[in-house]
Amino acid sequence: MKKVIVVGGGAAGMMAAGKAAEKASEVIIIEKMPALGRKLLITGKGRCNLTNAGDRETFFNNINTNPKFLHSAFDTFDNFAFISFMEKRGVKTKEERGGRVFPESDLSKDVLDAFIRHLKSKGVKIQTGMRGKKIITEEGKVKGISTEEGEVLAGSVILTTGGSSYPGTGSNGEGYKMARALGHTIVPLKPGLVPLETKERWVEEVQGLTLKNVKLEAYSDKELLDNQFGEMLFTHFGVSGPIVLSLSNKVVDNLQKNKEVKLMLNLKPALSLDQINRRIQRDFEKNSRRQFKNSLDELLPKNLIPVVIHQCKISENKQVSQITRQERIELANTLMGLSLTVKKSRSIKEAIVTRGGVNVKEVNPKTMESKIIKGLFFAGEVLDIDAYTGGFNLQCAFSTGYVAGINAIT
Repeated sequence: MKKVIVVGGGAAGMMAAGKAAEKASEVIIIEKMPALGRKLLITGKGRCNLTNAGDRETFFNNINTNPKFLHSAFDTFDNFAFISFMEKRGVKTKEERGGRVFPESDLSKDVLDAFIRHLKSKGVKIQTGMRGKKIITEEGKVKGISTEEGEVLAGSVILTTGGSSYPGTGSNGEGYKMARALGHTIVPLKPGLVPLETKERWVEEVQGLTLKNVKLEAYSDKELLDNQFGEMLFTHFGVSGPIVLSLSNKVVDNLQKNKEVKLMLNLKPALSLDQINRRIQRDFEKNSRRQFKNSLDELLPKNLIPVVIHQCKISENKQVSQITRQERIELANTLMGLSLTVKKSRSIKEAIVTRGGVNVKEVNPKTMESKIIKGLFFAGEVLDIDAYTGGFNLQCAFSTGYVAGINAIT
């Protein structure tokens, strides 16, 4: 029976450690932060969007990078198995919009507490405040890990150190250095699911404004890259929110090719141009004696009105009854296509996930074991896998962690 060391106490690490402890002689989690699961606590705005209730096709449609690599892991431990795993440990779940699964309590702490209880019940040794420095190998086989406090020997090491996003939670990219030192290729890192900075300064005037049920399209050289429907947020630097994050990966890829990327925001996607025009006509009839700037309160959020007026180039002081048909059409077009130019993405430190990581071609998808070093396993965000928002990334961590935990003891 092997002794197993898990380096990193996040979602993948806790799952791997708990599974390995079912048969291993000893399992130790080494976590450099003062406590386990720091990133898990902040997911889903502190509510923990722990997985998604979608079917298998839905899941793989929402995995951006290397979805085929995950087929075996999902065969072994999928989202429904994980929901059952949590409910058996006292965490009842609920399903929300888009299949997102949360704890009924809306508290990520309940998920973390359940994991810690599970680890303690399996006899896992939790060593926090300890930084792994180097994986010790001999003749192509794992022997243990060196830390700032000395060497810890084991027959298997599972590397679950996360990516480089949210470094304050402990994910600072150290795992990539350890893997590279052993001969693994690291696919270049990029921010994934990240807010975007825009050239337009008017976003500062509406910072903090959340728009719901809008459509956002991203274009490069007039080619449509992607489009998303839902909620977005204006910030002092540009745009964020669910639909922006979902678009961001393709935006980042094109920016890195030095291509210009434009965003087109449709404020009324449920209406056709003709329907919007008729709606504007009705509003104008009610407000015919008002100035243009005072006629849009029922159509737009108050602080967005000056922006739309500026974009459609109708004088704000013009009396509504004097607005021409062509000007009305221009207003309708502006509502359907408010333009923004992307300057750059925010840094990887602000990204929800890290794109890139350990090249999955060098990892056995059925076991998560390295093809280069025997006894070395990987799970979670340290691998070159990433997905859209909605619980998909955490499920990737849980599935790969489960598989690594099973196979680290054989």
